[in-house]
Amino acid sequence: MLDSIKIKLQYLLPKQGLTRLAGWGAEKRAAMLTHWVIKGFARYYHVDMKEAKDPDLKSYPTFNAFFVRPLRDGARPVVSGLDMLCLPADGAVSQLGAITDGKLFQAKGHFYSLEALLAGNYLLAEQFKEGQFATIYLAPRDYHRVHMPCDGVLREMIYVPGDLFSVNPLTAANVPNLFARNERVICLFDTEFGPMVQILVGATIVGSIETVWAGCVTPPREGIIKRWTYPAAGSEGAIALEKGEEMGRFKLGSTVINLFAAGQINFMPQLSNGTVTRMGAPFAEAIRQSTKVKAETAVVQTDPIVVDDIKTPTETTPVPAGMAQAGVTKPAAPPEEI
Repeated sequence: MLDSIKIKLQYLLPKQGLTRLAGWGAEKRAAMLTHWVIKGFARYYHVDMKEAKDPDLKSYPTFNAFFVRPLRDGARPVVSGLDMLCLPADGAVSQLGAITDGKLFQAKGHFYSLEALLAGNYLLAEQFKEGQFATIYLAPRDYHRVHMPCDGVLREMIYVPGDLFSVNPLTAANVPNLFARNERVICLFDTEFGPMVQILVGATIVGSIETVWAGCVTPPREGIIKRWTYPAAGSEGAIALEKGEEMGRFKLGSTVINLFAAGQINFMPQLSNGTVTRMGAPFAEAIRQSTKVKAETAVVQTDPIVVDDIKTPTETTPVPAGMAQAGVTKPAAPPEEI
């Protein structure tokens, strides 16, 4: 009964107004009042301040400064290895697995369209057809900076306006198409493992979504889709980020969705619905081309060809994988309004 009331309120409450109010309050410097709010929040949600670079709650001038607090050095070691991808955020796995028939699993029998998630961009959706996805939910107590799962060169950023439903597990299980209807920032990267998308999903009282290259992407909330394009690897102004490097942050709670192309990665077997995640820990392992070729050759075993009683088996040469990495800093093209 209580859960049903909570879901109905999601539809009835003025989510945009509440979010603006929360964002305004979270940026205010109110001295002792700010300290009381931060202290109460940390106690209620059991925030582990021992991991923070500055564990003193009184040192944060605003609630937002506390909420996006950096961690101390060494708090989140990043998994090593060229074939290993790291988890992009602290939180818990909501869902992960295959993108089947252009759909992603949300929760409790709900699926949503890959094309809808990508704001109707069917050409971009085609790149991830039959690929893999992972959805990670960041609870209020979590560290709220988002990092790169692998080295990547930014190619495109798309801001998509939308609803601001909560993205907690209860809402995910009861609001259809939740992630395809909420506000979001879609970031497309070129990586060694093919194209990779990292999506920062907005939610109720998420005051803003920021990226390290563009700063605050939302607000303002103008109700139009915006698109930015960036130079390719090796070009002047290319934006290259390394595995484990920060790429964005939420000022109050939310969700990160990763998309990978087909045949590029396998998620770590220990990850499943509800698994607690820590940024930098093992996320997935690359499927190298040489491994794919060997697997394909091993699948079909035929009798050898006999010529004058000499048996000659067939052979396959492995193909190496790789990608040139690139430079740094500023976007080369202004946003397009769609």
